[in-house]
Amino acid sequence: MPPEVWFPILARNRFGVSLSRLHYALGVSAFCPVTSMLAIAQKLGWSRAIAKTQLKRPPVFILGHWRSGTTLLHEYLGLDPQFASPTTYQCFAPWHFLLTEGLIARYGNWLLPDRRPMDNMKAGWALPQEDEFALMNLGAPSPYLRLMFPNHPVPFAETLDSARFAPKDLKVWRQQLEWFVKALTYKTRKQLLLKSPPHTGRLAILRQMYPESKFIHIVRDPRKLYPSTMKLWNSLDENQALQSPTDQSRLESFVLDSLVSMYHAFERDRSSVPESQIIDVRYETFIAKPIDTLEKIYQHLGLGSFDSVRSSWEAKSEQERGYQTNKLQIDPQQEAMILDRWSDYARKYGYLDT
Repeated sequence: MPPEVWFPILARNRFGVSLSRLHYALGVSAFCPVTSMLAIAQKLGWSRAIAKTQLKRPPVFILGHWRSGTTLLHEYLGLDPQFASPTTYQCFAPWHFLLTEGLIARYGNWLLPDRRPMDNMKAGWALPQEDEFALMNLGAPSPYLRLMFPNHPVPFAETLDSARFAPKDLKVWRQQLEWFVKALTYKTRKQLLLKSPPHTGRLAILRQMYPESKFIHIVRDPRKLYPSTMKLWNSLDENQALQSPTDQSRLESFVLDSLVSMYHAFERDRSSVPESQIIDVRYETFIAKPIDTLEKIYQHLGLGSFDSVRSSWEAKSEQERGYQTNKLQIDPQQEAMILDRWSDYARKYGYLDT
C-alpha cells in the first residue's frame, strides 16, 4: 500500500499492532516509498489510456457467501478464454501491476505459499482473485480491512448492503471499482469475470454501474457455510493480521451478521434484475455435476458457445475428483443456532423444511 492508504489505516486503529506482528507493519511501512514511486510511474505511463478504455462487454459477476463455492466456480469459468479475471497479483498490487506484474509473476512465486491455509487449494500470483482485495488496497471502504485488526470493530460492515453506504464512501468505492475494471480491461482486452462475496449485497450498485452485466449466484447448506467461514477468517487472522486474535465472539458475530445483511440486500434488489441476467446455482449440484451446471449457466445467461472449453472443464473435473473438502463438524446446539439466525436463507434455497 502507498502511504496515503496505509498510514490512515494505522491511525484509525490507533497503531494497535501486536508486538509479535510488529515486523509485518514495519515491513509494509518500509516498502511504502517504493510502492508510492511505482504508483506514480504507473499513473504517468497509463492513466490516460486507462481513462479512455471502453469495456469489451459488461462484466459477469459471481456472487455468493464466503465458502459457498465461489472460488471453484470462478476457476472453472476462468478456463474460458473469452473471459479475463483479476489475478492475485493484480488485486494485491493494483497501484502498479501494469508496471511490475511480469517481473513478479516470473520470479516472485516464492513469496506465496503453494496452498491456501484455509482449504489447501492451490495458491499463486497468476490465479484468479477477489477484486475486493484490490478495492481495499486502493483505499476503498471494505470490511476486509478487519484482516489487519481483527480485535477491533469491523470497519465498513455497512458496505455489505448497497442501501447502507455512506454517500462519501459510495463515491470512493464506485470510483475505485470503475478504475480497476478499466485497468483490467486495458490489460486483457477481454470481458471481465469478477468474483467477490461482498458484492452479493451490492447488487443494486453493480446494476447501476453496469446495467447489462450478468450474475451467477451460488448457495450452499448453511450448516457447512458457517464452520467453513469461521475457519477461513480464523486462518486469515492467524496468518495475516497485525494483531494476535483474541476475541472469537467478535468474529462469530461478524460472520452471522454478514450473511443476514448481504442477503437482506440481495433479495431486496434482485427483483429489479431481469431473469435472463441472473441464475442461481447450488453448490451441491455443482460439485456433483459440474459440466451440466456450467452448460446450464451458459445457456441461461447467453454466454456463448461452451464447446471449445468443455475439454478444459472435463480435465479440471477429473483433477478435482480426488479433492477432499475440510471435515468440519458442528454440534446440535450450533446447528440449531445457525438454522435460526440464517433461517431465511436456509428456507429460500431449500436447506430447511418450511
